[in-house]
Amino acid sequence: MGGGGGGGERGEDSLLSYYCIKFALSAYATLFSLIGLVIFCVGIYAEVERQKHRTLEGLFLAPAVILLLLGLTMFAVSFIGMVGSLRDNRNMLRTFFCVLLAIFLIELLLLLVEIIFERQMNAVFHSSIQDGIRHYYDDLDFKNILDFVQQKFSCCGGDEFRDWDVNPYHSCNSSGPLACGVPYTCCIKQAPGEVMNTLCGYRTLNKERLELVDIIHVRGCIHAVGLWLKDNFEASFGIVCSLLLPQYMSSWLPNSRLRAVENWDLR
Repeated sequence: MGGGGGGGERGEDSLLSYYCIKFALSAYATLFSLIGLVIFCVGIYAEVERQKHRTLEGLFLAPAVILLLLGLTMFAVSFIGMVGSLRDNRNMLRTFFCVLLAIFLIELLLLLVEIIFERQMNAVFHSSIQDGIRHYYDDLDFKNILDFVQQKFSCCGGDEFRDWDVNPYHSCNSSGPLACGVPYTCCIKQAPGEVMNTLCGYRTLNKERLELVDIIHVRGCIHAVGLWLKDNFEASFGIVCSLLLPQYMSSWLPNSRLRAVENWDLR
């Protein structure tokens, strides 16, 4: 009698544990599949708009393509995890686990590459950003992204503000109101909510950095984003843990179900 009662309690505990893992993994996968679907739809819309106004080629200058790939990957992987967890399908859960593990290892590899080859990676980013700056007014996708980054991270250009000299409109050798200046998104706001003067960066490229510290952001966006990532290491660690959690749950779900069934039979 005692053994049967203990087996029943163990069976109920195992069954509860099994259902907790099952529905937690299902909820996680469903959430990310919906997010992936939204990103994919946004990517489709952005790509349709890009095709209407496209003037440049290249993956770096086509973030809509990146959104499409990211959304499709997120949706496909999460959908496999969702169906696999609901149906307790070992093959689908194994696929889900392996893909997440591969993504996690790729992230770690990229992080190590960035740390070890920081100078070389910065040079690659600098070259790509300079190419984008050169065509700043020809590609609205890149223009919107760079404007957002410059305002969000209080920076200007790639390596430094003088990168804007490669743009034909902002070059000191050109003529016009933009010559030898930077876009207004590089300017420092003097008061919150003020209306920005679009010519606030006028004639700044031929001045020294110390003369501009109260006018524009002189720090490059590569360094600003790098410092932000280092300062927000806790958030990055949290993202990594969120990737590890479903891996742990997907690896334990089949075994948890097996233990639950065995302990339930002991009743």
